[in-house]
Amino acid sequence: MKRTVIPILLSVVTALASCSKMLDVPSHSAVATNTLSAADVEAFLTGIYNRVQNAPGAESYISFDIVGGNLINSGATSDGGLNSFISGVLRPENGQMSAAWNGYYASLYQINNLLESVASLPASNRATEIAAIAHFFRGYLYYNLVTRWGGVPVLEKNTNQKLPRNSEAEVWAFIEKELQLAMDGAPAYAAGQYYRVSSVAAKALMARVKLAQGKKAEAATLAEEVIGSGLFALDAFEKIFRAQANNEVIFAFKNLTIESSINVSTLFYTYAHTVKGSYVYRPTQETMDMFTAGDTRTAISVETFQNLRVINKYPSGQSGTDPLVIVRLAEMYLISAEARGLQGLARLNELRAFRGLGPVSPASEAAYLDAVLLERRKELLGEGFRWYDLVRHNRTGDIGLQPREKKYPLPMNELALNKQLEQNDLY
Repeated sequence: MKRTVIPILLSVVTALASCSKMLDVPSHSAVATNTLSAADVEAFLTGIYNRVQNAPGAESYISFDIVGGNLINSGATSDGGLNSFISGVLRPENGQMSAAWNGYYASLYQINNLLESVASLPASNRATEIAAIAHFFRGYLYYNLVTRWGGVPVLEKNTNQKLPRNSEAEVWAFIEKELQLAMDGAPAYAAGQYYRVSSVAAKALMARVKLAQGKKAEAATLAEEVIGSGLFALDAFEKIFRAQANNEVIFAFKNLTIESSINVSTLFYTYAHTVKGSYVYRPTQETMDMFTAGDTRTAISVETFQNLRVINKYPSGQSGTDPLVIVRLAEMYLISAEARGLQGLARLNELRAFRGLGPVSPASEAAYLDAVLLERRKELLGEGFRWYDLVRHNRTGDIGLQPREKKYPLPMNELALNKQLEQNDLY
């Protein structure tokens, strides 16, 4: 069974080209998940890590940098075409829209199968842990879906029905439910084991989810609990983004070359560079200018090579892959700082001091928020945060985005396949 059942499940999911096509496939793809042994379920869980990591594609990890003003197409002669570039990406027919949508839902299909498989096993601590890890990933997938498209179909079980979109509020509530299950049942964090889902990773992701909804007090409390847990500490960028053992990462995909097609670095480096790449995107000059010589993040964040601007956080080029950091301690500092307003200034300055910068002392809440968002932009560059930071603070106009570009367009092929779906306004 170990040699036949799991590959069948994985190959079926791989073949699913879209959410709507997926829903046409009979539940379980004719494989009886209640026949899986505990060992099979463990193998299935490994497949979940792999699928969630790979299915949405490399650009999904930096999508909010692409449309958030941090990046522009490498062939642009100036940054003046930034708005046209972003509008070109945010189109229903753009492949990035369908790749991410299909990838997230294909991963969800596999997670739902795993949850059904675990439910058929005898009760045990490990069965509870595996289910909780699956709930973490389901919450993570739906966070990515709701922040891009707003309300989307919520699938707690696989179905062959064409489903309409749930409301945005319903999706957020579902994410919170999933992450609470993960917080309650996932394994405890073991030192250095940040490539495995843990209960504290679920708590950290919940802090992000609370902040995204404007639940500031809850977000700050959760972030402070993660900071105060003693499990993590701020660490050097050269460790975090060079696959070295570090104390800062809370959860990441290891993203080994043997298992992964996610090679973000090829999007950033030229073929002439030592590591070689396709040079699809380059940082804008404004992005380059955020960093100063005293900032210890500078060299690992951006680089100039043969007069060309480069994002330097993913250094493997065509020779390998880099870890994909999903959540780390610096974000918790920034969540706590933002959620508490000026009362969180100490956390902001603590992070800045660790990164080699002096303190700031904003005179108003508005000036303080500006300082926090700038620090988020510098700290989290190339990690997929910028656009949604603008969206949740109603600042997309700061980079000249159109009103409709506060959400992604639903992919054109999904609308054609599922008539129950409605496009986001103005697309």
